[in-house]
Amino acid sequence: MRYPRRLIASFGAALALLLPAAACGSSDSAESADGAKKVSFGYIADFSGSATLAAADKLGLWAKQGLTPELKVFTNGPLQIQALGAGDLDFGYIGSGATWLPASGKAKIVAVNMLGLADRVITHAGSGITSIADLKGKKVGVPEGTSGDMILQLALKEAGLTPADVQKVTMDASTVVTAFSSKQVDAAAIWYPLIDTIKKNVPDLVELKKSEDFYPKLSFPSSFVARNELVKDDAATVTKVLKVIQEANDWVAANTAEAETLTATFLKVPAEQFKGASAVTKILPSAELAKFGDDGTVGGWYKGLADIFVTMGKIKESPDPATYYTADLYKAALG
Repeated sequence: MRYPRRLIASFGAALALLLPAAACGSSDSAESADGAKKVSFGYIADFSGSATLAAADKLGLWAKQGLTPELKVFTNGPLQIQALGAGDLDFGYIGSGATWLPASGKAKIVAVNMLGLADRVITHAGSGITSIADLKGKKVGVPEGTSGDMILQLALKEAGLTPADVQKVTMDASTVVTAFSSKQVDAAAIWYPLIDTIKKNVPDLVELKKSEDFYPKLSFPSSFVARNELVKDDAATVTKVLKVIQEANDWVAANTAEAETLTATFLKVPAEQFKGASAVTKILPSAELAKFGDDGTVGGWYKGLADIFVTMGKIKESPDPATYYTADLYKAALG
């Protein structure tokens, strides 16, 4: 069973060969034969990164807004930010772990997508570790720079600890699975579906902290991003794309089980690939996201992430989310 998180690069590369994705180029003023404006849009081939596009395709939302999408699959968010900066992509999708890039001015976030609920800090039953505070001096396996690393940072801070208070053992995600299962580490900061894999060998593992524990004050949003220049110079096109995203998002939120199957069809993978995928995400209706944009909740999510990125050394300071999240555009697109 797979859930809406990080697919390995080789899988993404294989999908790139299978999917009907057109090569991307700058789409300024470009029009298709029927007069619709072309927009290039990047995505990641998992549930969170593709469900909205799958729904937009099913519902005919691009044509409704007079747009023709040129879709291109990527294996991660930073590659899309790079393509945006080079003018080779207009819009893209990033997970929460890549949010430091728009926070550093590399792109604008135009919409919140789904909120990730998959991350956990786990330990072994009978280890004597019953709280995050008990991790002091213990070995914690974590893939550095991921959302697992981020939830560990948050959990330690909440418990009054710093990363220096634990023995942080940096390793890739697959190694965390092996190391935890064989008790080479006392705890791990990792996510589903990898935890499902761990449970096959350690069925009685204990979850010390989960990402949903921090909601709604803090969260792990994935996001849709756009080129800085496009947001500055062509708000009309950004608004049309936002209308597509919002209507598709609302359909996914109201039809999660069908959206899982639809996304699998869109990506040309078996339906069971994404069965249960929505269980580790929170999908909020667009009107609620607009409200949260107004009252500062969304800004708080991005500010919380940026603060973590400062701690992790990704950025030097935590900027005001208003400098990179276009809340006003999102609200206006709802009409």
